[in-house]
Amino acid sequence: MRPGRQLAVLGLIFVVLYLLVFFSGGASGGWKDRLEPRLGLDLVGGTRLTLEATNSVDGKPPTAANLEEARQIIESRVNAYGVAEAEVVTEGNRNIVISLPGENRDLTDVGSAAELRFRKVLKATDGSGATVAPAPSASATPEPSGSATPAPSGSATPSGSAAPKATASPSTGGQGGMAPAPSASATPTPSASASAAEPTASPSASEEPVSQTVEEQRKAVEQKVGADAWSAATGLQAPADLTADPALAEKLKPFGTLSPQEIAVLPVDMQFNVPTITCAQLDKRPPASIKDEKQKAVACESGAKYLLDVAKVVGTDVKNASAQLDQASAWVVSLNFTGKGQERWTALTRESYNNEGQACDQTALGQDGKCRVAVVLDNEIVSSPEIQGVLTGDSQITGNFDSKSANQLASQLRYGALPVTFVPQEQQNVTATLGDSHLKAGLLAAGIGMLLVIIYSFFYYRLLGSVIFLSLVLSGLLVFGSLVVLGRSIGFTLTLAGLAGMIVSLGVAADSFVIYFERLKDEIREGRSPRSAVPRAWIRARRTIISANAITLMSAVVLYIVSVGAVKGFAFALGLATVLDLVVVFLFRHPIMTMFARTRAFLSPRVSGLGRALPVRSAEQATARNPRVKEA
Repeated sequence: MRPGRQLAVLGLIFVVLYLLVFFSGGASGGWKDRLEPRLGLDLVGGTRLTLEATNSVDGKPPTAANLEEARQIIESRVNAYGVAEAEVVTEGNRNIVISLPGENRDLTDVGSAAELRFRKVLKATDGSGATVAPAPSASATPEPSGSATPAPSGSATPSGSAAPKATASPSTGGQGGMAPAPSASATPTPSASASAAEPTASPSASEEPVSQTVEEQRKAVEQKVGADAWSAATGLQAPADLTADPALAEKLKPFGTLSPQEIAVLPVDMQFNVPTITCAQLDKRPPASIKDEKQKAVACESGAKYLLDVAKVVGTDVKNASAQLDQASAWVVSLNFTGKGQERWTALTRESYNNEGQACDQTALGQDGKCRVAVVLDNEIVSSPEIQGVLTGDSQITGNFDSKSANQLASQLRYGALPVTFVPQEQQNVTATLGDSHLKAGLLAAGIGMLLVIIYSFFYYRLLGSVIFLSLVLSGLLVFGSLVVLGRSIGFTLTLAGLAGMIVSLGVAADSFVIYFERLKDEIREGRSPRSAVPRAWIRARRTIISANAITLMSAVVLYIVSVGAVKGFAFALGLATVLDLVVVFLFRHPIMTMFARTRAFLSPRVSGLGRALPVRSAEQATARNPRVKEA
């Protein structure tokens, strides 16, 4: 055996590991900063958020299966931030608690439903609450004024023959095909042709039957605004012109005092036609207020209020989503559709491009006279591009995205919509004061324990105690360097539980020394010299050491698979330290013992620590050579 080769391999491992520690891609700052592992919530603080599951229909808690599915999706979204050791657990029958170590973050978006809907824009009107006139007919060309004007969101154009892209660019601030509202001084009245061009169904006809709970909420709102206001709002077939009828403006005024929760239960046409219902109220509606893809909806964008068609393409039609930089170096979210989803998307763009059935009126058309399709995420319109071609390939969502927001939206779409609607209850910034004191106490206890082990080792094993000391030091350095590198590469975060796992593993490593050294003494007692006993003791002790470490490693793996949160960190640290201990056993402990066996000091009973075994052997040899007892 050539122990020098094994020690050289160990040295090479150390060189490569600490080159990664100091010079890998994630290394930054001074030498001290590069040596810092990524610490967990209990050591450096972080953010904790509680999400409460709600149901806008019946108020019942979600099923356990839905809550667990939501927890897994939220955990995937949180991990997409690149932070490991994030703890996402259920609490009770309706709460999910998220704990994220490191810098304080806003986690409220990870609980959004992320329900994607593609809806055609049927009508548009001012959503600021200012006086508006009814939509003009196709022949009407009102002059623009300084009043609030719905702004288009860009266009959707095919890019290339093979893979056309639907692009939704940010608002152009006034350009486009949406008809601007007349000035406040103008008081036009709707013509017969204009009225005929408004094929709006009554509220009862445009919606599916609702639950009794929602019906009761509507009755409560009706009582709040009064019978006259409710009757006037129900009779509207288009956005009202309040300048032409001051009495109507007074009747509809109570709708401006409704809360977003009360606005959410109103019929869709009422939300759109009543001018005193503003975008400020609509944007704050509870989550899942426009969830049903089979119902028309009202949503806002840049101060414009849109009446949206039923959703003909939904989030489940999207196969994959990714954040990318387009040719203009702007961040976009690229969408890949499923087979059926691509068919639906192509059909929707064809319908919008041709404005089939003249479903989109003049207020909703883009600057080129084509229908627009709103990309609706939960209650908000992300963009509403004008469709300028029949799109048969992948598409893009564009808007005022930066890298963070684009990746966040892509993550939400990629991992799917939540089966449960959540409302953020509280977000706390957690300090590491308690964890820091626990860390100091834990390190102090570990240091005292290791010191006692080393003192006992030198007292009992003498020269062999140096092998124990050096092996533990090397194991500790390997584990520490691995934690730093893994923290940068896979986001592993060290917690108090992980620290406990490493300390336990060092205790297991100390046990393996006892197995080896006691086996060595047994070999010497059986008549072998210390030099020949070393390799034989290694062969016989190796199997026991591997078996003991394998059991520890299997326990760590099982614990890692079945546990969550801090316990998972304990299992990972224990398994990592156990594997590295085996590396030290094979590449340092056995080679260094082979080298010691060739020295004179190792043959000295007082220096080697084998004194209790050697005298026994000497006495046995003397007895064997002199079987007779001398007589006086």
